[in-house]
Amino acid sequence: MNAKQTGFSEDKFLGGQLVLTQPVNGYRAGVDPVFLAASIAANPGDTVLDLGCGAGAAALCLGTRVDGLHLVGVERQPEYVELAQMNAKNNGIAFDVHEGDLARMPGDVRDMSFDHVIMNPPYYLRDRGTASPDAMREGALGEDVPLATWLDQATRRLKPRGYVTMIQKAERLPEIMAGIDGRLGSILVQPLCPRIGRESALIIVRARKGGRAAFRLAAPLILHDGPQHVGDVEHYTPEVSAILRDGHPFPIG
Repeated sequence: MNAKQTGFSEDKFLGGQLVLTQPVNGYRAGVDPVFLAASIAANPGDTVLDLGCGAGAAALCLGTRVDGLHLVGVERQPEYVELAQMNAKNNGIAFDVHEGDLARMPGDVRDMSFDHVIMNPPYYLRDRGTASPDAMREGALGEDVPLATWLDQATRRLKPRGYVTMIQKAERLPEIMAGIDGRLGSILVQPLCPRIGRESALIIVRARKGGRAAFRLAAPLILHDGPQHVGDVEHYTPEVSAILRDGHPFPIG
């Protein structure tokens, strides 16, 4: 595939350790799946399911940092299934990607259980915003399946004591908490804050199957230095730069 001739671009992640082909139009992964992947305390040999994996950004960032994982993805849009499979091959990372969705989980995936389930569900409720005219972008960003269903399907796929971890808009934390049932516990909420003194826009939520620890609200990760954006220059904090550019882990909590 020639990215420039076919409406795709080649984008560098983790300081160029990972290169992903993505559509010029449509949904394009940014820093959110990088933070999600960095928060996963996976070990070689662990099984990891990425629900709604898109072009593979989160799973492949995790696979770049941790060798020897068994990575599996489920994605409902066939165009992104193909992209994720190609990106895995081009980066030399084993990633078993299946076409399917939460209501039509592939049989091979239903028969497996995982140490980690990770997910970056659509952020936007369409009763509060306008749908994108691009079908691939809208399929990734506009919610048509409740967060409770995402959590239920993730929990079903977990091994006992396994972890489900998602990144989502902070305003949707009440829905996430309402969707977590008695099968999950040891809930940790990690806010991501643009700058000191600003409200958190994003959160990472982690829960454990069969966990019994008390709920925890972690100190926020501050993304940018300074009180405001100045010019067309990145001002990531050193910790965040190490996550995004060098592939460092982000131990949450």
